[in-house]
Formats: sequence, structure tokens, C-alpha cells
Amino acid sequence: MLSAIGQTINTLTMGGLALAVGMLVDGATVTVENFTYHMEMGKDIETAILDGARQIVIPALLAVLAISIVFAPMWLLTGVSYYLFTPLAEAVIFAMIASFILSVTLVPTMAAYMLRGVAEAHHKTLGEGEHRAAPASRNPFVRFQQGFERGFARMRAGYRNILDGILGIRYVFVGVFLAFTVISVAALGPWLGQIFFPSVDAGVMYLHIRAQTGTRIEETARLCQEIEDYVRTIIPKDELTRFVDNIDLPVDGIPIAYLSTGSFGPEDADILITLNHDHHGPTADYVAFLRRELPLHFPGTTFYFMPAYMNTQILNFGRPSPIDIQVTGPDLRKDYGFALQLHRDLLRVPGLVDVHLAQPFNYPTFQVDVDRSYAMLVGLTEADVTNSMLTSLYSNIQVSPNFYLDYKTGITYFLVGQTPQYRIDTMNDLINMPISNAGTFKTSGRNAQVLGALASIKVVGRPGMVSHYNVQPMEEIFAAVQGRDLGGVSGDINRVIAKNLKYRPPGVAVAVRGQVDTMNTAYAQLFAGLIGSVVLIYLLLVVNFQSWLDPFIIITALPAAIAGIVWMLFVTGTPLSVPALTGAIMCMGVATANSILVVAFAREQLAEGMNSTKAALEAGFVRLRPVLMTASAMIIGMIPMSLGLGDGGEQNAPLGRAVVGGLLFATVSTLLFVPTVFAILHRKDNADAPDTTDAASPTPQH
Repeated sequence: MLSAIGQTINTLTMGGLALAVGMLVDGATVTVENFTYHMEMGKDIETAILDGARQIVIPALLAVLAISIVFAPMWLLTGVSYYLFTPLAEAVIFAMIASFILSVTLVPTMAAYMLRGVAEAHHKTLGEGEHRAAPASRNPFVRFQQGFERGFARMRAGYRNILDGILGIRYVFVGVFLAFTVISVAALGPWLGQIFFPSVDAGVMYLHIRAQTGTRIEETARLCQEIEDYVRTIIPKDELTRFVDNIDLPVDGIPIAYLSTGSFGPEDADILITLNHDHHGPTADYVAFLRRELPLHFPGTTFYFMPAYMNTQILNFGRPSPIDIQVTGPDLRKDYGFALQLHRDLLRVPGLVDVHLAQPFNYPTFQVDVDRSYAMLVGLTEADVTNSMLTSLYSNIQVSPNFYLDYKTGITYFLVGQTPQYRIDTMNDLINMPISNAGTFKTSGRNAQVLGALASIKVVGRPGMVSHYNVQPMEEIFAAVQGRDLGGVSGDINRVIAKNLKYRPPGVAVAVRGQVDTMNTAYAQLFAGLIGSVVLIYLLLVVNFQSWLDPFIIITALPAAIAGIVWMLFVTGTPLSVPALTGAIMCMGVATANSILVVAFAREQLAEGMNSTKAALEAGFVRLRPVLMTASAMIIGMIPMSLGLGDGGEQNAPLGRAVVGGLLFATVSTLLFVPTVFAILHRKDNADAPDTTDAASPTPQH
């Protein structure tokens, strides 16, 4: 199916399979457990399979649909979140559909052959007396299974007593449970913090350095060497692999379009530090130490760390930092002044690091003012002066490009001409630069013209780089986050901006973009998806049960799942993130599937004449095993993911933790809270029925 829709086997689709691995056996597990339940009632193998399959097929179908339908909001996502999580959702849905088809076709067929001996053993045991002890066996697996069954029987008897006691104080229990759920979410939720995606320790550091504006390239190279020597004193030799330096801008203009480091001249350099892949200390600790110590050892130099991992670079959309504060307005000087004011206040925000202005305003520049009247008298224009200077200083490649075609190889070469740099390395050389028109220099007689005769030259400070947003000039403040969550830092940034807006020059606008903006958009869409998934599940159940009440009882397990997610993230110190929200959406479907098993069985008991209290008690008692097996399979399948094992495992760890925490609380809610709510809301059904144990639902003996 993935191939048919154009997807591939990759980390996203494999992540979906890892997410679904615990659920793929649930359908078969519940089906086989129901066969065993009917065989323990004395039915032959064929009858037990037919009755068990008939009883479980609708709840199993609803469980698959509930788990699949929660992913429907994923197709409403936009941007990077859509491309990251839609393949994951598709892998889960296709695997669940295949699992359901096999659980209602292949599993019953295999059970008819492989459980025949089990059915005969049950018949023999029932014929000789239900409570006769099982014969002793020397097989260690059989002995373990028998011991486990005895322990489970005692545990289930204890659960029945607990549920019976809760049903006796049902209203008090419901109030306490709901209060605990609401308080957990309200009290712990604000402490979680918010990030977009978890950081990954890729063993790579990407350091950008900016020397004093106007520094020559050879001085920048010397500075890079000194910085590398210092880094070698911090990071052990066996942990370092290599340094790669990129200094100044590339000669060609095409690579500049893909350069997202903020470089604009020879004073800029990027240093890529690669650590040993097999063993190295935490990269984040090295980054934090260097971020603190480098400015102390190299004063006057600006340092900031850029995203080195591919996923982080994508999430930043090519920006050098996750936070991009853009100040736009018609006057670049006013933009720069207001950006400086914001920059001073942002330096005091806790957790905000690498705060720097992207566009410096003090780049040393030669300002050439042409005397147009005099130039016109000698037959020249300002365009002639510009083209002559451009040809001499840079080459004629933009003014009058020429090409040479090698006919043997078919390769085209540029033919360029420019003044050698050693011939124009003083102000006097610049003043004596010849100026021509129509590409021909007149260097003799009265027609010879030089730049100094046509223009005045002075040194000024200019913007080193001019950026625009919607045509208007723009000044940017880049910053990163360390030791705090992105959401908390974003809130402080918004407060700083709001405080300074009253000093904003006319026409100046401020916007916070970058990963913060993308995160807020993704959060809004995922929270809407979470609510939408619950609504879709409810409407699906309404259609199936032809009732508004029982679907409501089923989804009463979901608030506890949300509380469990919050508790697990809080205990593990995991901030809220897009993967965690995806796990929460997934948890809604699995928690609903377990509640369907309990409520569907309780409805059957009501139809057989039991009152609501007895039906709720029997539903919890009989469905205890499949609910625990379903939840356990899912939780065990999520444990490796929640531990963040393997390269890049940190990125999906919040998803696994959200599912584990949500299912732990949802299972308790399914076994205790849902039967209690069922007994309350169906209290008028069969109210005259005796509240004593009858033979309507015989207790299986293991």
C-alpha cells in the first residue's frame, strides 16, 4: 500500500510500524482469548470459534476504525508537520487494516486446528469437576503457565472485589477521579514547557565566528586556527574527528543563494567540528561550555552555534537560528536603531543565547561621489564610471561577459579580465584607476581620464548586508535557546517586544519568525486534530451503537489518558512537542478500543436481563484479561521508543512516552471508571433485576 501511494520505507514509515507493533497483535490476542472463554463454558471447538468470532468481530472492527480515524486530522496539517507525520499515519493505518483482516480470517482458521487439544482438555476438566486441580507437569513452561494462571486468578478476584466496592460508592469515586484528572492536567501542564522537536545528539557542532567588521581574510584564517587550538584543549583528542573551515563568501553567486550562515565578508567563517561517532561526550554540554568560554578568550569576536543536524536545519527553514526577530520599515537606519534597542533587552532573557544582529551597520566602504557635470563635459556618464570600476575590481563577467567554447569537450569557459589585486592595493591605485566608455580605455593625451579626476572618494560605514521582506529593508535578530523550552523563551520575547513597541519609530513593524512561528502553527493544528479525533471517534461509535449514551461512556476513559500523558512527560522531564502530541492522538484511539470491549460486553449483559451494576461488574471482570493484554502489548512495544535508543532515538522518545503514560492511566480508567459511569448512566435499565450472581455470565475457571 505504501508503494501504491508513492511512499517508501524510511525512518518515518518505519517509525509508524514501531508505533503500531504493539497493536498489530491485539486483534488476534483478543480473538483467541474470546475463543478460550467460550471453550471454558463447555462448547466444542467449532461452536466456540463461531460464537467467539461473532461476539468479537464488531468490537474489533470498531477498535481498528477508532485507531485509524484518529489519524484523519493528520491530513489537515500543513508545512513540515504534514510531511513528517502523514507517512507515519499511513503506515499505521495500512498495518492495522491488514492485522484486522488476518485476525478475523487466518486466526480462526488456525485456531480450529491448533486449539483442538485445548478444547478437549477443557471438556475433560469440566466433566470431572470445574474445581479439580490441574495435573502436575514436569514441563517448565507448563508449570510457569499454571502458576501464572493461579496468580492471575487471584489478581482478578481482587480486582472484582475492588470494582464491587467502587460501585458501592460510585458517585464519590467518579467525583474524586474527575477531580484528580482535571487537577493533574491544570497543575502539571504549564510546567511541561513547549518545544517543536527534540534535539538530537548527532556528534557535530557548527560554529560561526565573526571577527571585527573589515578584518582581512588572512587574519580571519589565523583566528580560526587559534579557536581550533583552544577547542582541542577542551574536547579530548580521541573524541575529535575533524575540523572544516569555510572563510569568506564563495566567488560564484550561485552558492550564496544556499548559504544560510549569515556570512557577508572575509571576517566571517564557519567551523564544522565533527566528533567521534563511536564515543564522545554530550554534544550539548560541549556547545554550552564553548558558548560561555569562547567570548572570554577571544574578546571582540562574535560567536554563535548554528544547527548542524539535518532535521534541525530543515525545521529552521534555512535560518541559522530557531528564533528570527525581523524588524522591517521603510528607513533602514530606523530599523537598525530599533533592532539595537530590542537586542539590548533580549540579552537579559533567561535561556536566550547567541543573540546577534544579522546585518552589521559598520562595514568599511569606499563611497564614490561622481561629479556628473564634469563627467558629461568629457563624454562620460556615471554608468561608465560604474562599469569601469566593476570591470577593474571584479571582472567584466557582469558588464560584458565573453565565453570560449571548447569544441572537443563541449565545455564553455568564461573569458574574464580584471586588474590584478596587487596592482590596486592602495588608495592611490584606486584614484588612478582608468575610466572608459564603450569598453575602450583612452590613456594618452587630453582624453585620458582617471577616477580621481571625476569623483571624490571617502571611507564610510555602511550595512554589510541588506535584507528585504516584502520589498521593505529589514534588520534581523537571530537567537537560540539553551536550558529552557522554546515556548517559554518565546513568551518572554513577546513580552520584551510588547514593552518596546511604544518606542517604535513610525512605519516599523516587528515579527517573530523561524521555528517559533512554525511550532505555534503546528501546535494549533495538532490540538485541533486532538479534539477532532475525539469527535470523530464519538460519531463513529454513535453510528455503530445507534445510541448517544454508550459512545459517551466509552470516551470517558480519554480524559484520564490525557492526564497520564501529562504525568509521564512531567516525571521524565520531557517537554511538550509535536511528537508528544502525535502520541497523544494515537493514545486516543487505543484507549477507545479498550473501552469498546468493556462497554460492548456490558450492553450484552443488559440485554440478557442484568441490572446495570451487575452488568458493569461482569464486564470489567470478564474483559480484564483482553484489556490488560491489549494495553500491555502496546506499552511493551513502546518502551524501546520511549527510552530513545539508537541514533536519532531522542526525536521519537516523547511520542513513546506519551503513549505509555496515556495507556497506563487509560487502562485504569477503562477497568474502574468506565464501568462505574456505565452503572450510573444505565441505572434505570433492568432496575428490578436482582443484584446477585446468576448464570447469565458464568465465570471461567483457569
